Amino acid sequence: MIDLDETDKLILNHIQLDFPLVTHPFQTIAEDIGISEEEVIERLERLHDEGAVRKIGPIINRRSVGGTSTLIAVDVPVTRIDEVAGYINEYSEVSHNYLRPDKYNIWFTVSAPNKERICTILDELKSKTGLEFINLPTKRLFKIGVRFNIR
Repeated sequence: MIDLDETDKLILNHIQLDFPLVTHPFQTIAEDIGISEEEVIERLERLHDEGAVRKIGPIINRRSVGGTSTLIAVDVPVTRIDEVAGYINEYSEVSHNYLRPDKYNIWFTVSAPNKERICTILDELKSKTGLEFINLPTKRLFKIGVRFNIR
């Protein structure tokens, strides 16, 4: 469990609900909540290190700008989870990588300019790991916005 004080909660709500699209977004956040830019950055670094924040970045609709994405599942022996996750995380095209408690225990999303690039990534991962990666492309898209009001 991560301990969050009121300032942490303000920052987390701010970055997910109203992230400023300006040259100095952390300065804007700092001004909005009444602390210094340095404190915002320090707190976000700590929250990242503790696992409360995984990434700060845009969510791009890959289909709108050209390209494709897919969900991948793989059954990884428990003793190799860190190793295989390391290989997966080498690819900038991987945006999400999750460990799940099931037969297929690592799931990740790949977004690329085309299906050929996705196939190349999967072929390389299979070569590096000796594992079979299951490609689960989108058949029908349901987009759900998720926002957590942290209290």
